[in-house]
Amino acid sequence: MTEKANILDEQAIGRAVTRIAHEIIERNKGIDACILVGIKTRGAFLAKRLAEKIELIEGKPIKAGELDITLYRDDLTLKHSNNEPLVQQVDIKHDVTDMKVILVDDVLYTGRTVRAAMDAVMDLGRPASIQLAVLVDRGHRELPIRPDFVGKNIPTSSDERVVVSVEETDGKDSVSIHSK
Repeated sequence: MTEKANILDEQAIGRAVTRIAHEIIERNKGIDACILVGIKTRGAFLAKRLAEKIELIEGKPIKAGELDITLYRDDLTLKHSNNEPLVQQVDIKHDVTDMKVILVDDVLYTGRTVRAAMDAVMDLGRPASIQLAVLVDRGHRELPIRPDFVGKNIPTSSDERVVVSVEETDGKDSVSIHSK
């Protein structure tokens, strides 16, 4: 895999997270009925950053949780015989019933991971709504899923890969496009 372009650096990611935090607050008229749910691994770290920004802005914490979902990608071995992502672990300590659940992920691509995350949330209760916040929307959807909050739209070809690095796991914050 060869890096073709560095799209977002640490400052740009920080600005995108701040903007998304403001958009979440504005769209939901506050955070009282909201819960952020990060899709592991990088989506969980982004959700934590969003929660910190929202708390700074609102002066109170937002409810949060995590979902651990094995991503369905061409380069990963599928763990289900029916080719669906496998929900491994749910760490949501709050009741999602009648809440506005905001799923957070790093990259939106085919939509299969988000669909699996929505199924997992629905198994926990009946939320008032499910919204989606992503750092990068790269297109190429296979399912009719559209993000509500986007850090950056990055049009890509199917032979490219968007690589998100976060300080917590990768030692730096960046988003780059690589050729396969």
